[in-house]
Amino acid sequence: MVKKYNLDEIAEKAMVEKDLVPEFEEPVVQELREIRQAAPFASKKETRDLRELLFFSIDNVDSLDLDQLTYAEKNKIYVAVADVDALVKKESPIDLHAQANTTSVYTPSKVFPMLPQKLSNDLTSLNEGEDRLAIIMELEVKEDGSIGASSVYKACVQNKAKLNYDQVAGWIEDPLKYHLKIKDLLSQIMLQDELAQRMQNYRHQLGALSLDPLEVQPIVMKDEVLGLKELKPNRATAIIENFMIAANGASTRYLNNCNFPTFRRVVRVPKNWDRIVSLAKSVDYDLPVIPEALELEKFLRAQRKKNPDTFPDISLAVIKLLGRGEYVVNFPGEKPLGHFGLAVTDYSHSTAPNRRYPDLITQRLIKAALKKEKPPYSKEELLTLAIHCTAKEDDAQKVERKVKKAAAAIYLSTRIGHSYNGIVTGAGAKGTWVRIFHPPVEGKILKGFEGLAVGDRVKVKLIAVDVPNGYIDFVKT
Repeated sequence: MVKKYNLDEIAEKAMVEKDLVPEFEEPVVQELREIRQAAPFASKKETRDLRELLFFSIDNVDSLDLDQLTYAEKNKIYVAVADVDALVKKESPIDLHAQANTTSVYTPSKVFPMLPQKLSNDLTSLNEGEDRLAIIMELEVKEDGSIGASSVYKACVQNKAKLNYDQVAGWIEDPLKYHLKIKDLLSQIMLQDELAQRMQNYRHQLGALSLDPLEVQPIVMKDEVLGLKELKPNRATAIIENFMIAANGASTRYLNNCNFPTFRRVVRVPKNWDRIVSLAKSVDYDLPVIPEALELEKFLRAQRKKNPDTFPDISLAVIKLLGRGEYVVNFPGEKPLGHFGLAVTDYSHSTAPNRRYPDLITQRLIKAALKKEKPPYSKEELLTLAIHCTAKEDDAQKVERKVKKAAAAIYLSTRIGHSYNGIVTGAGAKGTWVRIFHPPVEGKILKGFEGLAVGDRVKVKLIAVDVPNGYIDFVKT
């Protein structure tokens, strides 16, 4: 008889092990009782009324915490970000819980939201048909895809359509097939796609990296793992990616121009560049000795074209060797570190305040700058928060990975003894790893790994799984 496992319990245990708070405590619940409606729009000189514009959201099909809306005109984009600070006040019980975890944690069976869902899924979410306060980043997109002038201001907006990535991608791929009910929605989507593609091409010419690691989402229903779905980027995800990168840059530059500190997201010049050079050499590609983002991007483009089957694994290896992203504080007059992977100097997380605390910090800085007030955080507070947010993001990612691996182990637990075709994704002192193709799962080769190298095609047999730890073990056949 197959043992039953409770993924919620595995997730909650993993949260506690990483000192993340899985439930909202009584002070948060009490404060929440007193919040009964979304922040109202009062017609003021500093808050514009943009409710007539065709803003819409694009997100995962099951997303309820909607942080941003997009709208475009010829050579101009608008990103509306939910004004979460309007209801979540600094140092309130809700804010202190959000500050403790710093992020929503998404596991296959359960979401541990940073904010209570009454807020993140409702009163501070940019829900369809609802008037909501927002921070607007308005940006000029030049013909070559570069970003020109930008401005930041407060507004009231309304989400005209809640859309999802697959839906929008289908419309972009075959626009003549669809007749959408909302007037001008299809033409608005096509305009946003055209601008996003222009922006993306320009970014990659500067050295922004084309990384595409394999991402697998377990399909879970009532604690049963029904399957493993491979998530692939498409033209709709490219709209959001490129618009958000541009908006995050605009928010940072705005604070710079106001002589404010910025709470930045950076990826430093990689210390392990020599290992990236060796990785490229293993597939007969020469990279320069000195780190150069543009040369690395050329290598990635060449690998995507030459070896599409192994490109997700090359992507993952490069991501690991680049080193983790981190939050740092840049004070006026200091030289910024920049983001090596995005090939940008000015970058802060600012577009997801319902689910990431650094974005809420940046939002509060922006609102203070707009009011010409002093920054709401001291230098010491910002420096402490940068270290804390980096650490807790790392903890949250470990929780998500562990529960995903546990779900994959559950899915394979009835398939012990089955054989699979796969590709070697890692070979070193810590072991040899294989990714099987169907389902797309990675595990460790315990026997028969001698002489195997990354990229080798192999046939393996599943011999064991350890669900609580997320271990999946194979032998070469």
